[in-house]
Amino acid sequence: MAKMEHLLALYARPYTPRYPVVCFDERPCFLIGEVMKPFPIKAGQAKKEHYAYAKNGSCSLLAAIEPLTGERLAQVHTRRTKREYTLFFQALAARYPNAAKIQVVQDNLNTHNASSFYEYLTPEEAFALAQRFEFHYTPKSASWLNMIEIEFSALARGCLHQRIPTQDQLEQEVLALVQERHDQRIRINWQFSLEAARDKFQKHYLKIREDKTL
Repeated sequence: MAKMEHLLALYARPYTPRYPVVCFDERPCFLIGEVMKPFPIKAGQAKKEHYAYAKNGSCSLLAAIEPLTGERLAQVHTRRTKREYTLFFQALAARYPNAAKIQVVQDNLNTHNASSFYEYLTPEEAFALAQRFEFHYTPKSASWLNMIEIEFSALARGCLHQRIPTQDQLEQEVLALVQERHDQRIRINWQFSLEAARDKFQKHYLKIREDKTL
């Protein structure tokens, strides 16, 4: 409950460019190819695919969104290790040169902390990069509290749910869609407030305090 309330209070803060709130996560993307020539598309008919397909491995999409402005950043990598995390956060820091502190919402994956920076940067560089961020973690099994999941859902509908056989093609298509949404400044209107959470999860709050007295 404490982490949930912390994030909801963070989301409710008024916008300030000095302390932007950015939601980040990673998503595996499976590369799927055709084993048979696709059925020809005819006017007025839905696209048809053969049930057989080829598994061509996977890659990872790293993405972030600033919900209040529509600012977006995405990268596609073969893996998702501390190296890729560091590269992404270097790019994210560069996007906000005038921010005093970038407020990052993310989950508790073992790579998601500033210690990753120290494995690929000098101590001076790692420390300087870490100082650009303040990390806020989602509760366990509550990734829905991270607004990047809403963006991932939109990207899945837009291109990731189709069969894409290579990492190069996937990168080209997903980054083009991210750029389009970035240019349109599509924002997220978050409606789940602290008050709504306390009402919806009232029984859980009561259970936590059950038989507890000061």
